[in-house]
Amino acid sequence: MEVNETNRPLTDVPVDKAPETPVEQPTTEAQPVEEKVEEEVVTQPAAEAVTKPEEIIAFSDTEQQEEAETKENAMKEKEETTVPKPEPKKTKQEILDRLKEIDANNGKTEKQELDLLKQTFYKLHKAEIEVAKKAFEENGGKPEDFVAPVDDTENQFKTLMSSIKEKRSVIAAEEIKEQKENLQKKLQIIDKIKALSEGQDDANKSYNEFKRLQQEWNNIKSIPSNKVNELWRSYQLYSEKFYDLIKLSNEFREYDFKKNLEIKTHLCEAAEKLTTEPDAVSAFHQLQKLHQEFRETGPIAKDLREQIWTRFKAASTIVNRRHQEHFEKLKEEEQTNLDAKIVICEIAESIEFDKLKSFRDWDNKTQEILALQAKWKTIGYAPRKLNVKIFERFRAACDNFFKKKGEFFKQMKDDMNSNLEKKRTLVEKAEALKDSTDWKKTAEELSALQKEWKAIGPVAKKHSDAIWKRFIAACDYFFEERNKNNSSQHTEEQDNLKTKKNIIQQLTSLNNEENSEEGIEDKIRDLMKQWNEIGHVPFREKDKIYKQYHAIIDSLSDKFNISAKRFSGNARSAMKNIKNIEGKERDKLTRIYETMKNEIQTYENNLGFFTASSKKGNGLMDEMKKKVEKLKEEAEEVRKKIADLDAEEKESQEEKD
Repeated sequence: MEVNETNRPLTDVPVDKAPETPVEQPTTEAQPVEEKVEEEVVTQPAAEAVTKPEEIIAFSDTEQQEEAETKENAMKEKEETTVPKPEPKKTKQEILDRLKEIDANNGKTEKQELDLLKQTFYKLHKAEIEVAKKAFEENGGKPEDFVAPVDDTENQFKTLMSSIKEKRSVIAAEEIKEQKENLQKKLQIIDKIKALSEGQDDANKSYNEFKRLQQEWNNIKSIPSNKVNELWRSYQLYSEKFYDLIKLSNEFREYDFKKNLEIKTHLCEAAEKLTTEPDAVSAFHQLQKLHQEFRETGPIAKDLREQIWTRFKAASTIVNRRHQEHFEKLKEEEQTNLDAKIVICEIAESIEFDKLKSFRDWDNKTQEILALQAKWKTIGYAPRKLNVKIFERFRAACDNFFKKKGEFFKQMKDDMNSNLEKKRTLVEKAEALKDSTDWKKTAEELSALQKEWKAIGPVAKKHSDAIWKRFIAACDYFFEERNKNNSSQHTEEQDNLKTKKNIIQQLTSLNNEENSEEGIEDKIRDLMKQWNEIGHVPFREKDKIYKQYHAIIDSLSDKFNISAKRFSGNARSAMKNIKNIEGKERDKLTRIYETMKNEIQTYENNLGFFTASSKKGNGLMDEMKKKVEKLKEEAEEVRKKIADLDAEEKESQEEKD
């Protein structure tokens, strides 16, 4: 692995810092959503005139109390719940694309989404600056000299945010203007109802106008919040006065009660259907609309009011309970997610950096960190108050790991550069020794260099093959030259063997002559002298040729009746020479055996180098293995020769004793 492999794949970690679905749940049963004037009042406006002032239509005390609780809890729900969280963006371009969509839509979106987009953008922006700064420092720059690069995306971001802000300001101003206009419209409606309640016109004609004004009132929505209660009280006051004034007939009132009962019965059925709605959140919000419609519907007969309200309230209670249970379950899931994320953080924080000694150790641990990051992505959000903190904790652990990894790789790069210089020194020494003919000493020195090479640590991959080939080439050259020299010695022994066989043939020819005693002794001595002057023969042939030689000498002595005394001097001299030769032979064989052992050790060291640093030299490895096997066979033969010489020496000593 290259030393500069310090990539930091932290971008694989999800940026899940968006505000999450709230876990605090309302405990109410009926909670309206709209913040309108009508929701602030717990009593309902009368929808028609009554014949007696004491019969003015209004909610019962119980119904008023329930409506008050409904409104209070609705306001609490409004404060505690948020709109569904937008999908988090992972790149700056995604953020810019979303802002362009919002800008094209005149800035219409939740403020929560704008806050999230802004927070995510600057986190990504800050992360990019940190990466650039780290790269600047790793390249030798000083922290105080670092200047953040110009980011065009930041300018685009600021431009889009400014445009959206302006458009939202325009919308807000329009909303304020609309609220003021709505206030004036409702004031005008109150004035008209007041005029109807104080007029003397036909009641039936006034009633139709009154119903029209009521519908117009309900169609007008938001007004300034500081005018809500005051406006509603005025509206209710003059509505009740109108009912007192016109004193509609009981039949007309009964008809109105009947129509209102049908509407509220339908609303009860709709609320009961919501109790089986699979989506508890959707059911809850639909219920708020039903509550709004229930309040806006006129009164029903007094003896049915409690019954209808109890039915509607019972269904609302079930829907609200399911809504609350949904958020409690969500809260449990978020706690489970938090526990899982804490475990991941603890694993990342518990890494023992002092045990990571090699590239492989760091690579294996990097894969573990990446696996933790992948696992993190599969886990949902933690509780809102802790979600950002737990992510920052995990990110800090990951940043610390990759920081340590970068430091390790930097140190390894320095160490490998130092190792490269050390190995270059050894290469130069090996190349200086490769032409030496002092076989034993040089072999020992090269073996020492090889051991020193093996003790030096690794070098960068781009240099390792080249420096190794130079070193092994110098070593191989020397040992190949030494092997050639040993081969020439083997050729010399073969020549000596041929010469001695020729002498034995000449002695055999003398032994076959019938009447040639004259001068025979001088010829034999001359051939014996030549024999003694000849060097070593191959060890395998030594005993055989030696026995043949002494057999023919004994035969000549017997045949020509040459006395032992006449041969004694030469025999003793011959035996002495043989002993000297055998002694020298053993010393030579011992030196050859030790040289072979060193050479075998050298080749085995070389094989060890190939195993550790090269995956491409299979052919050269096979060739070196064959050389080692051949050397081991030859060394074993030399060892046996030495053992045979020792055995002969022992037998000779025993015969002498």
